[in-house]
Amino acid sequence: MELLGLYEKPSVRELLSYTAAQVLEQIGREITGADIARLPSTLDDEKELMRETFYRFTNDVVVPLAEEIHRQDQDIPEAIIRPAAELGCFGTCIPERFGGLQPDNSSDSLGMIVVTEELSRGSLGAAGSLITRPEIAARALLAGGTEKQKNKWLPALAKGEILCAISITEPNTGSDVAAVSLKATPTKGGWLLNGSKTWCTFAGRSELIVVLARTNSDMTLGYKGLSMFLLQKVSYLGHSFRHEQKRGGSLTGKAIPTLGYRGMHSYDLFFEDYFVPAENLVGEKKGEGKGFYYTMAGFSGGRIQTAARATGVMQAAYEKALSYANERVVFDKLLGEFQLTQVKLVRMLATITASRQFSYDVASLLDEGKGQMEASLIKLFACRAAEWITREAMQIHGGMGYAEENAVSRYFADARVLSIFEGTEEVLALKVIARELIAAA
Repeated sequence: MELLGLYEKPSVRELLSYTAAQVLEQIGREITGADIARLPSTLDDEKELMRETFYRFTNDVVVPLAEEIHRQDQDIPEAIIRPAAELGCFGTCIPERFGGLQPDNSSDSLGMIVVTEELSRGSLGAAGSLITRPEIAARALLAGGTEKQKNKWLPALAKGEILCAISITEPNTGSDVAAVSLKATPTKGGWLLNGSKTWCTFAGRSELIVVLARTNSDMTLGYKGLSMFLLQKVSYLGHSFRHEQKRGGSLTGKAIPTLGYRGMHSYDLFFEDYFVPAENLVGEKKGEGKGFYYTMAGFSGGRIQTAARATGVMQAAYEKALSYANERVVFDKLLGEFQLTQVKLVRMLATITASRQFSYDVASLLDEGKGQMEASLIKLFACRAAEWITREAMQIHGGMGYAEENAVSRYFADARVLSIFEGTEEVLALKVIARELIAAA
C-alpha cells in the first residue's frame, strides 16, 4: 500500500507530487489488488473488540439469513434476536445499573455506532435496526421516567426480554410531531387511546409500544399538549394483528408493503378505546404534557445511529462490488483491472471512510452535550451517500446487479429509506442545519 501509506507520514510533500488522476489510479490498483475492504481502524482496543465481536456475529448469523428474510418478507427469526440479546445488543444505550453496557456516570455513543454499523452491514431490516427502538425508549425513560418506571422497563429492554416499538408518526402529521392528534382521554385508573398511527416499525412483534398521544384536546397548545405512554400487548408474528383487551379496547395493526427494509415490518395502527394504566404515562402525573420533550430526548441519538446504519449498508455494497471486480472477467481482463472500475471503488471507499470517521467524531460531541446540528449533518450526508454507493455497486455488477438473486440489489432497495426516516433530508437541511448555520453566522 505504497500510496495509502503516505497519509500516515508526517510529510505530505511526496503525496502532493501526484496528480489527482495518478492518486485515483494507484489507490485503485492497490485496493483491488490487495482486496482492501476498509482502511485501518482508529478505534481503541475496547471498541475494536466490540466491532470484531459483532463483525463475526453478523457474518455467522445475520448474513446467511438476510436474503431469505428480504425476498420472502419474513419476520426476524429468534435465531438472530436471541444471540444478539446475549451479546448485549439491546443494552448499548442503557446504563450499567439497569443491566446495559452504557457507563453509569458518562455517555458513550461510540459503542452504539460501532455495533449498529456492523449489524447493518449484514442486513438493515433484519439486524441493523434492532438497537434503534430500545435506544429511543431508553433515552425517553431516562429523560422523564419515574424511578419505578426505569427499574421496571430498562433492565427488561437491556436483556431483550421484551421487544419494543415507537409510535409517533400519524397519517396526516409526518414530520410535524407537534401536530400529533391521537387522543388520550382520562378514565378511571388510566387513559383510553383512540385514533391512528402509521409507520410503526416492529409493532407486531413488540410487547411494548412507546406512544405519543394528545392528553389536552386544545390543538392550539401544539407540542405542549402531548404526553408519552407505554402501551403493553402480546407479541404477534406476521403482517397483521388484532389485540383485544378484556375490558373491550383493541389495537389493530396491518403491515405496509415496502420496497426494502424488510423483516421488522412497519405498520398502520388503529386504536379503539385502548386502555393504558396511569402508571404507564411516562413520568406519571408530572409527565403529562411533556411527551414532546421526551420524544426529542429519545431521538437525540437516532440521527447519528441512522448515519451508522447507512455506513453499514455502504460497506456491504462496497465489499460486494470489490469481490465481484476481482472475480468477473471481461475482455480477457478482470473487471477490477480497468481504471474506471478502480476509480469507482476508490471513491466508494473514500466516502465510506469519511462517513465512518465523521460519525465517530459526532458521537464524541454528543457525549459532551453538543453536536445536535452535526448529528443532522452526518445523517444527511451518509444517507444520501448510501444511495449513490449502492447504485455504483449495482453498476459494477452490470446486469447481475439488477437480479434479485444478488444481495447488492437489496442494499440498493434498503438504502432508499435512510433519507426518509429519523428526519427527512429536506427537514434536516432546512429546519435544523440551515437555521443553525445562519444563526451562527
